[in-house]
Amino acid sequence: MANVASVEIIAAKIFEVRGKKVMLDGDLAKLYHVQTKHLTRQVRRNIKRFPSDFMIQLTKKEYQELLRCQFGALEKGKYSKYLPYAFTEQGVAMLSSVLNSDTAIRVNIQIMRAFVQIRRLLITNADLRRKIEEMEKRYDKQFVIVFQALKQLLEPPKQTQAIGFQVH
Repeated sequence: MANVASVEIIAAKIFEVRGKKVMLDGDLAKLYHVQTKHLTRQVRRNIKRFPSDFMIQLTKKEYQELLRCQFGALEKGKYSKYLPYAFTEQGVAMLSSVLNSDTAIRVNIQIMRAFVQIRRLLITNADLRRKIEEMEKRYDKQFVIVFQALKQLLEPPKQTQAIGFQVH
C-alpha cells in the first residue's frame, strides 16, 4: 500500500492561477506515484473529459512567476521544458477516472479533502473580516489602531523580492 500525502502537504501544492485554485501536473504525478508524461498522456487520450474549467495549460510567464514565487531563483535545466497543465478541483476529480488505480483513488480522496479545507479557511477568513468590520462600526475611535492591525493580519502575504545578490 503506497503512502498517501497528508492534507497539509497537498494543500501546500494548491496554487492560485487566473483566479482559480489549481494543482500542477508534476505535483499530481508525484502524489499519484506516476511519471508526469504518463499523467499527461492519459489526459490527452481523454481530452474530452477536461474542458477549460477543469484544466488549463500555463503560459510561459505564468509558469516562471509561479516557480519564482515558490522556489526563488530558478536553476537552469531543473524544470520541465514543457508548459505544465494546471487542474482545478473538478479536473483533479476527473483524473481519478483516467488514472484508475488504488493509489489514484486514495490520493484523490486526500486532494478533495485539501480543497475542502482551503475553502473552509477562506470562508472563515471572510466571516472574521466581516465581524471585525461590524465591531469597528460599533466601537469608538480609540480602537482604530487595533482594527487596522487585525485587518493587516487577515491580508494575504505580499510577495517579496528574492533575497541575495543579483549578477548583472
